[in-house]
Amino acid sequence: MLEARQHELFGVDLGQGISRRTMLLGALTFTLWDGVGLAVFGVPSLNWLTAYFLPPLLVTVLGAQPSTRCDRRTVLAGWVIAGQYQVTGHRPVIRGGRAVAHRSEWIPRRDRWERQAPALARTLGAATAERLLGGAGVQDVPSAGPVVEMTATARLYGPDYLLNVAAPRGSKKGRTR
Repeated sequence: MLEARQHELFGVDLGQGISRRTMLLGALTFTLWDGVGLAVFGVPSLNWLTAYFLPPLLVTVLGAQPSTRCDRRTVLAGWVIAGQYQVTGHRPVIRGGRAVAHRSEWIPRRDRWERQAPALARTLGAATAERLLGGAGVQDVPSAGPVVEMTATARLYGPDYLLNVAAPRGSKKGRTR
């Protein structure tokens, strides 16, 4: 994939360059994080300077890396999709969620958070965790049916097969005798 790279910034040579998408992500995260920090806490002291710069730096460096699950996404996009799934309970299967899910397609909160339930109970207490998960018999919406697993299978068709498919037997198009 071709991407625009910045090779020089304010007269400083950046060597192989930094991806402009990474620079934009860094500018956005630093602006948002430091803007909120300055608005809430004011100018940081020397002791708190790390709290202003380390979180957006980690999000930028780790989030801009290519994802191992989907080669067209960054790690940050995977984080956003996982967070959206934990909040809403629906995996965006069609066109990144552009097809609106019916309420029967949503997965109940207890089923979505089952891996985090023990840690949540230890941290917040059993009663609070039970209330957050929605109780034992409570479901957000009725399920539409069993979970559908999607697996992609790659197939490689040779030129002989493609010729047979493109021109069925018995047809002699384009040939005159």
